[in-house]
Amino acid sequence: MAKIMDYSFLFQQTFRTAKTNISSRFPLSQLNSSSIQSQLKAAGIDTNSKQYQAVMQSMFSSCQGTGYTNIQAIKNRMSRYDKDGDYISPFTGLAGLVVTEKNRGEKGIGNGNTTLRSDVYLNLYQKMNKKDRLAAGNTLRQYEQIYTQAFVDAVKAIDPKWKPGSPIPTGALDGITRESVNNSRKSLDLKV
Repeated sequence: MAKIMDYSFLFQQTFRTAKTNISSRFPLSQLNSSSIQSQLKAAGIDTNSKQYQAVMQSMFSSCQGTGYTNIQAIKNRMSRYDKDGDYISPFTGLAGLVVTEKNRGEKGIGNGNTTLRSDVYLNLYQKMNKKDRLAAGNTLRQYEQIYTQAFVDAVKAIDPKWKPGSPIPTGALDGITRESVNNSRKSLDLKV
């Protein structure tokens, strides 16, 4: 994802029209001062937006409120969040894939990357509403675990000494059907 830099302050300084120097550092502890708040507003930052609030929460938690920042840094960080204050992944360009306090109850994120696995998850996420992405990924992960276990159980029923990575005996997976996997899912009482 390309980063867009705002160089308008350089033009303003060149033509002596600058009202705000967006590259001047200030302590986070002074963020609520009227001077800093007016500079933020002059730079086009809506301090009531969810984007701004998410950035401030992130900045304060990462440096415990004792760090320094500037207006350009705030604008840059705000570009990484959508209008709802949800982080936009630089890898997928999608929001709704990070576990936060708002969605922690869904417990859903996929992990690991093998040949096409990440492509499958990305394809799913692109088709989902942002608020449903974590739950959908969690459901897909649960099905993945159930199918993996069904495959392992079927192979070990034929060859109890079989280990992952070893050749699978011919016909060992023939008895696995979607219905048998769904029945095992129901017996595990997974919420999908």
